[in-house]
Amino acid sequence: MAELVPPTLLDVVAARERIRPHLLKTPLTYYHGLSDLLGCEIWVKHENYQPIGAFKIRGGINLLSRMSPIERAKGVITASTGNHGQSIAYASRLFGAKATICVQSGANPDKMTAMRSLGAEILEGGNEFEDARLHAVELAQKRSLRYIHTANEPDLIAGVGTLALEMLEDRPDLDVVIVAAGAGTLSSGVSTVYKGMSPRTRVIAVQTEAAPSLYKSWRSGRTECTDSARTFADGLAVRQSFELPVGIVHRLVDDFVLVSEEELRGAIRLYVEKAHTIAEGAGAAPLAAAVKIRDQLAGKKVGLVLSGGNITALMLREILSE
Repeated sequence: MAELVPPTLLDVVAARERIRPHLLKTPLTYYHGLSDLLGCEIWVKHENYQPIGAFKIRGGINLLSRMSPIERAKGVITASTGNHGQSIAYASRLFGAKATICVQSGANPDKMTAMRSLGAEILEGGNEFEDARLHAVELAQKRSLRYIHTANEPDLIAGVGTLALEMLEDRPDLDVVIVAAGAGTLSSGVSTVYKGMSPRTRVIAVQTEAAPSLYKSWRSGRTECTDSARTFADGLAVRQSFELPVGIVHRLVDDFVLVSEEELRGAIRLYVEKAHTIAEGAGAAPLAAAVKIRDQLAGKKVGLVLSGGNITALMLREILSE
């Protein structure tokens, strides 16, 4: 494997110019109800307003835009719990490449439908994301496809980091920014930007107690694995951490919070009640963390990255009825 070089702040700035023709800037919105509840200023970055309903589209467009015509003609393959796959499918259609997405059995049906509608081939199998990832690696070799790793891709990290540039433009005085952490591209991209441009801003990452691999890596500085990743928040259901984001997160993220499944569900309800917006489990994780550490945030200006809103209608109804 070639050496993995972390993207720089300049890489993120260059990614911003590549994706600018294809994506609109998402809003950073102040919410009185959430602010009153938590005793601080709450500003929400609405990545759930992206065309695929999630932040990952930034990374997919940046990566596919940098591939050669020859690579695109061969096609790409990746594994996904849903949002990453939508990102690669969307960008592949945009740049004329054939996309194949491997998913685990029982993956979010809405996300699979969305990937198919974007023209991707969906291959389902295995009980967890790691099974799907290993299947994608195997098929990449057999079919001579460009394998796109879910996290060890500097262009993905640089692409998603562009949302932090937008936050700094809109609200340069944030004291704290809280982001969800699954495989780690978002926490890596955001911390790269903030530690390069606003080092005083604390960057806090969040995982669920059911899948804390990156949290463990943040503490140890090594790649870590958990026995399972049984969480309803499919964007956080990553059992294995990966080298590139581990190195960045360990170095740049200031703090890390673990939240329970019920705290995630409560944050989804809060977003509906106080902000009239929809968050999936991973998207609600920063709000769940803010509720948990509210004493630390008192009187501060806090940015929450609502990374995605791709929750099924059935799951949303169940959570709201609890």
